[in-house]
Amino acid sequence: MMVSLFDQFMSPTLFGIPLIVLALVLPWLLLPAPSLRWLDNRLLTLQNWFIIQFTSQIFLPISRNGQKWAVLLTSLMIFLLSLNTLGLLPYTFTPTTQLSMNMAFAVPLWLATVIIGMRNQPTAALGHLLPEGTPTLLIPILIIIETISLFIRPLALGVRLTANLTAGHLLIHLIATAAFVLLPLMPTVAILTTTLLFLLTLLEVAVAMIQAYVFVLLLSLYLQENTYGPSSTRLSYS
Repeated sequence: MMVSLFDQFMSPTLFGIPLIVLALVLPWLLLPAPSLRWLDNRLLTLQNWFIIQFTSQIFLPISRNGQKWAVLLTSLMIFLLSLNTLGLLPYTFTPTTQLSMNMAFAVPLWLATVIIGMRNQPTAALGHLLPEGTPTLLIPILIIIETISLFIRPLALGVRLTANLTAGHLLIHLIATAAFVLLPLMPTVAILTTTLLFLLTLLEVAVAMIQAYVFVLLLSLYLQENTYGPSSTRLSYS
């Protein structure tokens, strides 16, 4: 019996081995591998269509220099999507409910976008700290505010992903417990609670997909701020 509702978010171990390693490796094993055939099967065709559509949508407004990140961010999107959805299965563990892991994704990628901007175009990168037309008296205050806002970005990325998934898992656990408790006492209410649990589970599946998309989308926006140049109308997949 669990002492606390938050015990389900603790990293499980088996014989002293952290099972979070297995949870991180499993999504890659489930993805279909490319084959040497002329025509792919339906699953691989669907996967390739999804990757192309996602990559085209995310990197359409980004310059060619920023499109070098396409493979990295697309892989991150698929990885987070797999982790979030597989964590909804019974007797599984969701690594993305750990703030430390989400910050390990957010901080290096955010820092890389900032370093790219400072290296390639330092004037434009520093120009984001001071909006154009700012009164002289407000310049020091706005620089401090924009600097704090810049450094809060990775924290917001990690906390947003962690909080949304944690809240959904807690709600599912609470409603499922209420349904089991009410079943022998008030069967009608228990059935209604189970229906609510089913709807909440569908909502949580949508949240798992949306949060993975939002995480990568915000990273692409940070990348767009720090990469300028001739924009490409569409990525080439030939």
